[in-house]
Amino acid sequence: MQPAGTRRTTASTTGVVSGYGPLLSLTDADVEAQLAPAGLHFVERIRGEVRQPLPPHRGPASCLPEHGRFDSAPVAVDDHDLSAKVNADWWRMASEYGLLNDQRGFLLGIYYDIPEHADPDFAWVRVRLAAEWDLVGSRVPALRSGFAGLFTERFVPEFTMLSIDGRMLLNTTVWGNGTINTIAIRPDRLPDKTT
Repeated sequence: MQPAGTRRTTASTTGVVSGYGPLLSLTDADVEAQLAPAGLHFVERIRGEVRQPLPPHRGPASCLPEHGRFDSAPVAVDDHDLSAKVNADWWRMASEYGLLNDQRGFLLGIYYDIPEHADPDFAWVRVRLAAEWDLVGSRVPALRSGFAGLFTERFVPEFTMLSIDGRMLLNTTVWGNGTINTIAIRPDRLPDKTT
């Protein structure tokens, strides 16, 4: 997973903190507050291992079609309809490849501290998608690409999500050529090669 973002504004028990302090770590309440504007209801932080449908030593971006990789069309990060296009691609891929369960729940990868730390505090959190949502236009810091900050100041999303049953992983990612797309990894959707 690429870092979800490196600069965050969050409320904490000591007041409002802009970005990360040297020892600042987000709480579950901070994460819940950050995700709400995107239409993501925080349910719980997952403790322990989470099963992912990735082959050994591969991330979503390095998976190949034979690993069950499916891609949306790329969108330029400077496209004036970025929010609408990325949200639409995300919804199509999430629906088609089975990200959401019956309660519209799934897992979202979150950094609870600065991703650049030698041992970052990464966790999967269970969330539920609200009836009204906007993953891109909400400009939620936890969903922001740190990598895109190298070539634009514009809010560009980047995040990884996993179906609760672990059969499907969805990664909205930014590429070095200034485009963004959504990748679904769903190995059990590969065409049957015996026919």
